[in-house]
Amino acid sequence: MPLLVENGLAPMYHLVLIVHAPESVRLERLVLRGLGEEDARNRMAKQADDVARRAVADVWLDNSGAPDQLLARVDELWAERLTPYEANVRLRRYAGGPPKVVPYDPTWPAQAERIGRRIAFAAGQRRVEHIGSTAVPGLAAKDVLDFQLGVSSLEEADELAEALAAAGFPALGVGHDTVKYGDPADWGKRLHAGTDPARRVNLHLRVEGGPGWDWALRFRDWLRVDEAARREYEEVKLRLSRAHAGDAEGFAYGDAKEPWMAAAVGRMAAFYRDGQAS
Repeated sequence: MPLLVENGLAPMYHLVLIVHAPESVRLERLVLRGLGEEDARNRMAKQADDVARRAVADVWLDNSGAPDQLLARVDELWAERLTPYEANVRLRRYAGGPPKVVPYDPTWPAQAERIGRRIAFAAGQRRVEHIGSTAVPGLAAKDVLDFQLGVSSLEEADELAEALAAAGFPALGVGHDTVKYGDPADWGKRLHAGTDPARRVNLHLRVEGGPGWDWALRFRDWLRVDEAARREYEEVKLRLSRAHAGDAEGFAYGDAKEPWMAAAVGRMAAFYRDGQAS
């Protein structure tokens, strides 16, 4: 796709593959194809730089070696990711499997930025927030990116279901967050999940400004600034992950965290009340 990066088209696609070679290799190849060196340099200067290209790349393919090396990587990618990904999108089937708690991955924010833009594009540029443990720097987490998409009502969420499914985020059904306070009727949501077999995604459609929406943001931001709470939560997660290693869908693991989460309601309230977090 010419000018995909330059024209900001990446969010329109399910997956972006960037084929890369160092500048010196690209220059040499252009000259060998008959282009003058100055013209080759001018052409390359008009293209997106490597920083911009990496920012949109779900897959980064090294093309600095022999063609057979690149073709082998493409064959592997086709069989292990692209073919099952296409089938999952077509069948509206989310990518599953029991994720493990792993050390914090510093690439999670960049991955979340790419996927968040994809979700926002599919949803008509509604607000998308990266939430959950992968949104907390330094925190060990299951390798699943969690997002919430803001809607004005759950009826609007249902209207977005097909567009999100076509973009690779099919609906799982009606959901309900664990009530932390207030009216239980206000804690409803819609659940979606990603279809990419190499990148697990959970997507929560919540009424923007509702209690479930606010809780997710405040909990994330609390853990970002309260180091003691972050360490304690990580210990809980690691212990429960080991205890429920055979829990394929993660429900038992999630339920086991609820006592700690319930206690966090009061701790968070005190933390924000005392002005320790903005």
